[in-house]
Amino acid sequence: MTTILPPTEVAALIRARFPDAVQAVDAFGVRLAPASLVEVCQYLRDEPSLAFDYLVMETAVDYIEDDYFEVVYVLRSLQHNHELALKVRTDTRDDPVVPSLVDLWQTAEFQEREIYDLFGIRFAGHPDLRRLFLWEEFRGHPLRKDFLPLAQ
Repeated sequence: MTTILPPTEVAALIRARFPDAVQAVDAFGVRLAPASLVEVCQYLRDEPSLAFDYLVMETAVDYIEDDYFEVVYVLRSLQHNHELALKVRTDTRDDPVVPSLVDLWQTAEFQEREIYDLFGIRFAGHPDLRRLFLWEEFRGHPLRKDFLPLAQ
């Protein structure tokens, strides 16, 4: 059975190495500053005691009332059989951008394309960011809470 690492313990490790990276910790996971996302994830992947070698899931949540999106990542170590959730928030809903993790985990490629297609969040550095399910001429992103048919 996979063990969920306590977010407070992982946050302490991250803070020791990247003092400004952790923005919050809750029972579910660690929220990171977007500017620190790639370097922290590289540390989590490459540190032998953590060895998060697999990005299990990447998704997004629309917090329309607070004017941001949150991207949620679930990392797993196949070697240690433990798991961790990370989150980052976008600065705005108008042009939401977070760094891509494709260079660290290939499994991010289609998950980031799905999020871009359905939420409109761009992933800086993604090698092929285009719609996954909908055609390029489709207007809007249907999982955004302000998507036209749901907003009326």
